[in-house]
Amino acid sequence: GTFNLNSLVGGLGGMFLSGLTAESVAGTIPETVFVMFQMTFAIITPALIVGAFAERMKFTAMMMFVVLWFTFSYLPICHMAWSGDGSLFGDLWGVLDFAGGTVVHINAGIAGLVACIMVGKRLGYGAENLAPHSVPLTVVGASMLWVGWFGFNAGSELAADGVAGMAMLVTQIATATAAATWMFIEWVFRAKPTAVGIATGAVAGLVAITPASGTAGPMGAILIGFTASSVCYLAATSLKAKFGYDDSLDVFGVHGVGGIIGALLTGVCASSALGGAGLPEGVSMAGQVFAQFKSVALTIVWSGVVSTVTLFVTDKVIGLRPTEEVETLGLDLTEHGEEGYHLA
Repeated sequence: GTFNLNSLVGGLGGMFLSGLTAESVAGTIPETVFVMFQMTFAIITPALIVGAFAERMKFTAMMMFVVLWFTFSYLPICHMAWSGDGSLFGDLWGVLDFAGGTVVHINAGIAGLVACIMVGKRLGYGAENLAPHSVPLTVVGASMLWVGWFGFNAGSELAADGVAGMAMLVTQIATATAAATWMFIEWVFRAKPTAVGIATGAVAGLVAITPASGTAGPMGAILIGFTASSVCYLAATSLKAKFGYDDSLDVFGVHGVGGIIGALLTGVCASSALGGAGLPEGVSMAGQVFAQFKSVALTIVWSGVVSTVTLFVTDKVIGLRPTEEVETLGLDLTEHGEEGYHLA
């Protein structure tokens, strides 16, 4: 196909859901359901970014940043990967991204890295204990993600068929592998396997299998889960410590890095030799991995540039950071007039 601007950002033909009716269909499901499904991807991606600068950005600044970033980074990358209308990744480059490795995870992970650097570290970072305040809530949250992700990945087939079934199975296998891998790494190097570690490993597995879930088989899922967990562990511990950025919830370390690993390994694990669905006709494994690499590189640059510019503009208009006093008191009280716990 020939390249045009539409392959990057789309057109306005569907403005305000023009043309959507109760009868219109996407895949084998009503288009109304498909729109709802896409809306879940659209909101989870900015929600991921927020984890990188948790506890230290003004609420007004966050709202402005999210609207700008969503418009100029999420929507174009989403269109490039999934529009099926001369889309750059899928149609022109032949990239495999079944459920959002580039669109959601790399896109958000890079934005999170840029944001936590531009906003700066939390007060007391490196000096005070800033561990999760509630291990049960961390595990409950991760468990909800794990269950919800089946809908995320299997649902991307837009049909109740064998591909959706395999997508659900490989999601479970990769995630279980990654959770166990992280636990064993902690056990070996830190002498204690932790629940927070298992939860983090599980999320790394969920992230990495996402782009591959429509094409990988069980062996590919084990490879992706093991690799992602190992590399994300290094990113969330050594890499973060070495460069000193305060990525509160390891958005870059788990979603960014896990998304990159998953997107690249999708090109490997699609191979029928690894039990995958098989590479597109006439495409070698190296050729597919190169296509995956192009989509990863473009997503990193696109999200990086948009994040930097939108945060810069937001900082000039509103200011990103509250005063030290406000931050010490806590943004829940100062910005929202609420508190998580009413202690007697």
